[in-house]
Amino acid sequence: MPDFIKKAMLACTGLAFMTTEKIQEVIDELVKKGEITEKEARETVADLKEKSKKFKKEMEERTEKIVTGILRHLNVPTKVELEEIKERLEKLEKSGEHRE
Repeated sequence: MPDFIKKAMLACTGLAFMTTEKIQEVIDELVKKGEITEKEARETVADLKEKSKKFKKEMEERTEKIVTGILRHLNVPTKVELEEIKERLEKLEKSGEHRE
């Protein structure tokens, strides 16, 4: 991949969120201008798609960790904890019904 594309890609993380069509459009324009060859274009598109997928996955994981941390800090129960509470409540309700 040409260095100027690598630098541009690293400088602009927003590129990771470009659609496949937009990536292809930008690369096609570079080919049209003669700044890269067809082969470089194919390699660049494949590389950018792969890096985009990886970046998106990393961002999703980071976001999930942040949100989980915030919810823990706010003492918001998890789905598992809510299920446990629900089960305990159902048991208490059943044991209360038998007493009546």
